[in-house]
Amino acid sequence: MSAELRLCELPRAWKPIVGALVVALGLGLVLSARPGWSDSCLLSPHHGGLVFPVEKIDREWACRLQSIIDDSTTVSTVGPIRVALSESVYRYLLDRPPLAATLIHRLGFGVYSSEFRGPRRFWGDDGEGTKGIVELVYEDATSRIYFLEGTHKGRWLPHISGKAVVFLGMNVGRDQVSREMIGSTLVAYTKLDNRFLSGLVSLLRPLIGEIAGGKLKKGVETVNRLGMAMRQHPERVLSKAIEPPPLSDADIAFLREALGNPPAP
Repeated sequence: MSAELRLCELPRAWKPIVGALVVALGLGLVLSARPGWSDSCLLSPHHGGLVFPVEKIDREWACRLQSIIDDSTTVSTVGPIRVALSESVYRYLLDRPPLAATLIHRLGFGVYSSEFRGPRRFWGDDGEGTKGIVELVYEDATSRIYFLEGTHKGRWLPHISGKAVVFLGMNVGRDQVSREMIGSTLVAYTKLDNRFLSGLVSLLRPLIGEIAGGKLKKGVETVNRLGMAMRQHPERVLSKAIEPPPLSDADIAFLREALGNPPAP
């Protein structure tokens, strides 16, 4: 008997099974033999005039981010904008979006809301039609990289959904009286999910870019307003932090120290 296995010699019931196995095996060989497969998801380190250590991102994340960046609908750059917060306070608020959103809301600077949805993952709503999930992909002393997936319902656009990659670059500076300030630069790559809308990208790009850039700029400026309030009116910020429902004991203790231990209202 010939050692060669021929599909035509197999029992009829086996033919679909063996055929599927052959296809799967062939596909697996093709994928495993792709030259540079591990290098096919390399990201550019240059964004908004800054350099980010993208080589430290996990390969799975790099592929997800690259699919958005390379096929982005819009690219928005905001900054550098100076934020009136010390580095320690700025990082504390970055790690706790619900705390920042609560203070901003109670102080009347915006209608943001946020809640944790797992480690390095939170849900946010700007109160103006944009909401979604944000995940922290990478962080170090001077940069952060976020993945966003959400929706927007505005006055000039229908209900749209999309994904975004946001690069945040930070540096520490000083103001006129030698107080720490943070310089922030954000670069956002936005990609629409809707194929029909993506096909109209030449018409929608200016509008979507304006919305995305405006959201980023307003967010940074709102955080700066919070920082100014913490420096100029620490008693008021503390009173808003402890009003019902009060923040956690750990957050209040941190705020007291950051605000210079103002007297309780």
